[in-house]
Amino acid sequence: MAREKKAFPLRLDAEIHRAVERWAEDEFRSVNGHIEYLLREALRKAGRLPSGNRPAQPTDPDSASDNAEQP
Repeated sequence: MAREKKAFPLRLDAEIHRAVERWAEDEFRSVNGHIEYLLREALRKAGRLPSGNRPAQPTDPDSASDNAEQP
């Protein structure tokens, strides 16, 4: 089941956008998809992502070590 998406305008510094664009290409994601991924990971690491929205398995190599550090 697809999650509802909320559309909103986002203004970024051109240099930041170029950096995210290159990073997204390296990860085979769209810029929009990569920004969403980065936000989701930041929210997860900060403990601010509701439990129903957490991925079942880590999505990057750093996630495994992050999970080990939590009590």
